[in-house]
Amino acid sequence: MEQFELQMKLKLKSHFFDIMDTEDGLLNDDQLMKAMLETIKELTGALDVSFLDTSIIEKKMPSIVPFSISELSRLSKVYKQLVPEFEEYDLMLLLIHKDCLLGGILLKGIEGSFSDEFFDMLSEESARFLYKARQLVKTISEEKRYKQLYRVTEKFHSSMNIDDVLGEIIYTLQEVYPSFIYYLLLSHDNNKLGDLPIKDLEYDSENIAAMQAYVTGTSQFEDSIQEKKSILYTPLKGKQGVYGVLQVIAPNSLVFPNNEVEFITLLANTAGTALENAQLYQQSKRLITDLQLINETSHRLNSNLRLTETMTFITEQIIHSFDAEEVGFILFSKDYKEIKILKGSTDFFQQKDAELYINYTKGKVEKEKESLFIGDFNLQDSLTRIQYKSIMAVPMTQSGVLKGIALVMHQQPYHFTFETFKLLQSLVHHSTLAFTNSMLREELEKMVVTDHLTKLYSRSYLDEKIHLSMNKDQEGTFMMIDIDNFKLINDTFGHQVGDDVIIQVADLINANIRGSDIGARWGGEELAIYLPGVSLNAGIIIAERLVRRVSECTKPQVTISCGVSHWNKGCHDSYPALFKRADRALYMAKQSGKNKVVVQK
Repeated sequence: MEQFELQMKLKLKSHFFDIMDTEDGLLNDDQLMKAMLETIKELTGALDVSFLDTSIIEKKMPSIVPFSISELSRLSKVYKQLVPEFEEYDLMLLLIHKDCLLGGILLKGIEGSFSDEFFDMLSEESARFLYKARQLVKTISEEKRYKQLYRVTEKFHSSMNIDDVLGEIIYTLQEVYPSFIYYLLLSHDNNKLGDLPIKDLEYDSENIAAMQAYVTGTSQFEDSIQEKKSILYTPLKGKQGVYGVLQVIAPNSLVFPNNEVEFITLLANTAGTALENAQLYQQSKRLITDLQLINETSHRLNSNLRLTETMTFITEQIIHSFDAEEVGFILFSKDYKEIKILKGSTDFFQQKDAELYINYTKGKVEKEKESLFIGDFNLQDSLTRIQYKSIMAVPMTQSGVLKGIALVMHQQPYHFTFETFKLLQSLVHHSTLAFTNSMLREELEKMVVTDHLTKLYSRSYLDEKIHLSMNKDQEGTFMMIDIDNFKLINDTFGHQVGDDVIIQVADLINANIRGSDIGARWGGEELAIYLPGVSLNAGIIIAERLVRRVSECTKPQVTISCGVSHWNKGCHDSYPALFKRADRALYMAKQSGKNKVVVQK
C-alpha cells in the first residue's frame, strides 16, 4: 500500500510538472486551477473535484480558521466532516503553504481507500503547486507588462505625432488592464482626436484630485465605498512640465491595487516625456513654417507688385495659413473719420454687415493703439446678431503713425490660437511698409499722368490710351469739350472762381463715365473724353447728358459745347483724323449757339 501511494505521489508531481511547462501556454490562474483539479480527479478516481477560495472557507467554516498565522502550521489539512452548503462532498483538503491559507479542495466519490497520509501528501503537493503556479503567473504577467512598457516606450520615441502617443497610451492600458476604465485629462485643446477618451482638464468640485495631480506632479487616489470603485490620477509629466493627467478607474475595488500603481505611473511618465518631445517637435515645425511664411511674404511684397495684387496675395496667405474666413485691410484718413477698404480684402468687407466689426475694432485700436485678440465677440446691450466670434485686429503703423488695421475673422468662437495671433502681428508688421510703398508708388504714377487741378488724366495719357484702343478694340467714341464764355467767368468772378468752375465740370465728367473711360484735360478750359468700345449713338447720349448736367449743376452756372467723333474697324481711320473731326464739330457747336452737342462723321 505504501509503495502504491508513493507511486501516486510521483505520478502527481509528474503531472504537476507537466502543467507548469510554460511552452504549453497554461499561464493564467483559471487554466492552471482547472488542470490541477483534473489531475487530482484522475489520480483519485473522484467523481467531482472543486476548489474553494479562502474567503468562502472563512465565511462557511469560521471555527476552523485560526486568528494567527502561527497556528496554521498546527491546523489539520484533511477535513472529513461536512462543509456547510457542500454536504455532497466527502472531504475537504486545506491548501496551506508558507503560513498562508491558499484555499481548499473538495472531493466527492473517491474510488478505493487512501490513507490519511496520502491525503496529507495530496494537500501539501497541491498547495506547493498552487503557490508556485501563482508565483509563475505573477512573474510572467509582470514580464508581459514590462515588455508592453518597453514596446510602448520604443513606439513613443519613434513617433513625433501627439495623436499617436495618446492613442498608444490607451491601447496599452486596454491590453494590460481590460477591466479598467481610462480617461486622458489634457491641459491643451486636444478634443479633436477621434474616438480617444479625452476630456479637458478643468478645475471644479469634481476634479480636485485630478488638479492636485496636475499641480503637484504626484499621483492621487480617490476611493468610493458607495460606488465600489477606486480611481488613480497620475500626471503625464515631462522634464519641462505636466501636460495632463491619466485617470484610471478600477471598478469593484475599494482600494486601488498597489502592484498596479507602479506600472501605470511608469507608463504615464514615459507618455509625458513622449508628449513633451512631440509637442516640442511640432512647435519647432510650426516655427519653421511661420518663418517660411514671413520670408515668402516679404519676398513677394518686395517684388514691385501692384497694390491690388499685394493685398490679394496677403489675404490668400492669411486664409490658407490661419484657416480664416474673412480678411480685410482698412485704411484710415488722417483725422480717422473716413475709412477705405483696400481691394484684395474678402467680399464681406464691401457689405454693410461689415461696418459693425470695422467700427468696433477701429474704435478700440484707435484708442488703445494695441492689437485685439477676441475669442468670443459679443456686444453688451445689443440685439444685433454676431456672426463672427473669433476676431484678430492688428494696427498697420508706419513711422509711429496709425495707417489702418488688418482684420481677420472666423465664425467659430476661440478658433484662432495665441500663436496664430502673434504670427499675424509679425506678418502685418512686415507687410505694412511694403503695401504703403506700393500705394505711394501708384499715387506717384497717377500724379505723373493726372492733371493737378482737375484730377483728370493728362493729354499725353489720353493720347496713349486712344492709340492702344484703336489697335485692340472694335470701335470708340471721342469728344472734345469747351466751357462756354469762360473768359467772361474769369473777368467777372476772377481766376480762382474760373478754376473752381473747371473743377466742377471735371467732377461731373468723372461722375458720368465708366471706370474704363478716360476723362482728360486738353488744355485751359478745354477737356476731352474717350469711350473705348462705345458706339456713336451711345456716345451721343452720354455727351448730351453731360451737357445737360453741367447746365444744371454748376455754380456759377456755365454751359459747355461738345464735339463728337467716332471710329470703327470697318473704316480706315487714324487718331489725328479722329481728333480733327471732333475739333471741327466743337467749332461748329460754338459757332451755332453753344450749349449743345455736334457730331462730325
